[in-house]
Amino acid sequence: MKKEIAILAVAAFAVALLFLIGPAIDMEGEKQMNEIVILETTKGDIEVRLDTTNAPITAANFLKYANEGFYNGTIFHRVIPGFMAQGGGFTPGGSEKQTHDPIKLESNNGLKNRRGAIAMARTSDPDSATSQFFINAADNGFLDYAPGNDGYAVFGSVIKGMDVVDAIISVKTGKRGFFSDWPLEDVVIKAVHANV
Repeated sequence: MKKEIAILAVAAFAVALLFLIGPAIDMEGEKQMNEIVILETTKGDIEVRLDTTNAPITAANFLKYANEGFYNGTIFHRVIPGFMAQGGGFTPGGSEKQTHDPIKLESNNGLKNRRGAIAMARTSDPDSATSQFFINAADNGFLDYAPGNDGYAVFGSVIKGMDVVDAIISVKTGKRGFFSDWPLEDVVIKAVHANV
């Protein structure tokens, strides 16, 4: 009888332990799946939820740059009304920042370039994305992966601050170097950090 009581006590303790630890594990997993970051800009804050589940390489790449402070002091250097706002690579003076090596394209991840989606910018080489990203101002399905179209890798979405994105996109632009959509007013990313 005492042995049975002891076994029941151990079992009850194990269940209680799992009950207490389980939510912590789930919460940590949820946090990793839905990492939320704030882009502080001179036009206001943009809150973005990163999808580390469907775009693990791309989200980790963005977080790496953010955690290093790389984005601090960069600008949105290309804005096109009704399309997108691109930033994360140039300083207000027009200098391009030195980046890490490019990452593998993750455009075939089921995520779409809809209004509010954040995606990586790249060259004509599919595996060329480094630090630059863009926020879609409209549903841009032609940027999605499809057979014969490498597409652009979406890795999260704006959950607060699309009015800020719209304000950024509405600034007047002009030509600068190779860019014909360079904002005449510097829209600076002051900092990118986790929403804690």
